Amino acid sequence: MNGDTDGRVPVTSTRYSIKKMGPKVESPWRSWFHKSQVAGWVETYAGGLTFATVRGAGHQVPVFAPAQSLSLFSHFLSSTPLPAKRF
Repeated sequence: MNGDTDGRVPVTSTRYSIKKMGPKVESPWRSWFHKSQVAGWVETYAGGLTFATVRGAGHQVPVFAPAQSLSLFSHFLSSTPLPAKRF
């Protein structure tokens, strides 16, 4: 998980690092939603790796976006995909 305004660990660096590892993309880059708003972006790879961003969050994501962080964490714990639609 990355905040998309994180200056210490930028989203572009994380995506580049994942690409260098060479996993196969299972679900391409798409937005995910929380309360009818785009909460971030997510991409799923073979082998169980999922990379998610949280829109408007910095390095300490839960401090910047607590509701979106809780949603992301809850979906992770229940092994369900992040919502792809507003409703």
